[in-house]
Amino acid sequence: MTSVLDIVAKHKIVAIVRLDDLSTAKFITDALIEGGIRAIEFTLTNKDACATIAEMRKLVDDSAAIGAGSVITAEQVWAVSDAGAQFVVSPVWKREVNTACHDAGLPFMPGAFTPSEIQQAWERGASAVKVFPANHLGPRYFKDVLAPLPHLRLMPTGGVNLDNMRDWLDHGAFALGVGSSLINNEAVADHDWKRLKRNARRYVDELL
Repeated sequence: MTSVLDIVAKHKIVAIVRLDDLSTAKFITDALIEGGIRAIEFTLTNKDACATIAEMRKLVDDSAAIGAGSVITAEQVWAVSDAGAQFVVSPVWKREVNTACHDAGLPFMPGAFTPSEIQQAWERGASAVKVFPANHLGPRYFKDVLAPLPHLRLMPTGGVNLDNMRDWLDHGAFALGVGSSLINNEAVADHDWKRLKRNARRYVDELL
């Protein structure tokens, strides 16, 4: 569990792959990793996500982590665990998902919005808390929440992009959940993996 959190803590970006078609997942994963991304989340909004996670786990080495997103039931936790997922992300906190993740030994990053929700998720064993949808809050919100609650690990998701990512980190974000602004739909549709790699590298370079 610690090694996966170390990867996220060090590299700061969790790439969120939420696509209707995962047939090109290998090329997407290769481009992201070659661009410097080390944590990739495939969301269960696609029925092929579990099979994709299993396939990607065979392709990447221990320097990268493959996880599952949009997990909302215990059954899904066990399915992604069997597929080899190394972390679980959810838009919400649910007791059954929290318990299953701990039983499976998987880091759990549940979604929360208010300070009370965030703290409660943390107290119940969240590895980090996905603050979602973050675009309605803004980076200053993190500074305000972390002032009295500095022990929290917060990951903004929703609206995080190249222009504001540094602001989120400067205001205390533990890591960043980045979706469509990183996984460019046009590049994927055109099978332009070099463009996707360049986009990933721009995000990584912004961290330097």
